Amino acid sequence: MSFIDKALERAKALHKKKEKPVSLASLPNSAYASTSPEVAGITEREFTPQDISYTVTRVVAVDPENLRRHRLLVGGGEAEAAVAEGYKVLRTHLLQRTAEEGNNTLMITSPLRGEGKTLTAINLAISISQELNYTVLLVDADLRFPSISKYFDLADEPGLADHLTSGVPIEELLIHPEGLAKLVILPAGQPVSQAAELLNSPLMRDLVQELKHFYTNRYVIFDLPPALAFADALAFAPLMDGIILVIEAGKTPREDIERCQEMLKKFRLLGFVLNNADKTKTQGYYQGYYDYKKPARGARRKFKFPFFK
Repeated sequence: MSFIDKALERAKALHKKKEKPVSLASLPNSAYASTSPEVAGITEREFTPQDISYTVTRVVAVDPENLRRHRLLVGGGEAEAAVAEGYKVLRTHLLQRTAEEGNNTLMITSPLRGEGKTLTAINLAISISQELNYTVLLVDADLRFPSISKYFDLADEPGLADHLTSGVPIEELLIHPEGLAKLVILPAGQPVSQAAELLNSPLMRDLVQELKHFYTNRYVIFDLPPALAFADALAFAPLMDGIILVIEAGKTPREDIERCQEMLKKFRLLGFVLNNADKTKTQGYYQGYYDYKKPARGARRKFKFPFFK
């Protein structure tokens, strides 16, 4: 039996016993910061992003110039400002469709590799974290080909896989990139082959629920592997409040988009991000957001979406 098989068996046993190796509610400092609602003398619902101080969550220095080279939105020239505005439009649509209902867990995926899903997940997380009333936890759930740490030029860090296979406490894995207020990252850790099984394990389901409910003003964004390449995204979709599909203009085949729509039809597909649509205006890494509307019962599904600018 492999170490992952053993981890899955251990997770199932813990779930049956109603035991959890990590409970964010029991941590003195939460999944975000050192000032917990209990310590600060306020209730969870009253807790606001302004109360956060990073003294337990590990703060890591990052080079803004390196982040810009990786095309992350950290403040820069006119071209970046135009792209940032596009993400603000995407952010606004998502907040309007999710915030009132408390739908704060979002999954970012794509049909195939290389279509910009991870960059979209990171920049969307940064954009939401810049909102006055929200914090963001960005989770690298691509346990096969993790890459969020690379965008931030972080060393090989332990992460989600270590929690799921070895029970490493979540609070030991979280990273706050210095200078990016209200953003915390949960890396993936070392790549694993049985990613779908781990993402569908009782331990992962419990973790998603804890991350979702601990703070009411937090969005949790999960970067998942491509939906058509692996079973991970489909296995994880039932745990999510919403799904965003990243497609690349001129690259993603129409048939692949339709296959993803059909695959995810039972879940809340919020819309599409069209990547590389107009390189002259956006330097090729964000163009627009397409809202997704489910067809009426019996109606023929069409690949046609209203475009928001």
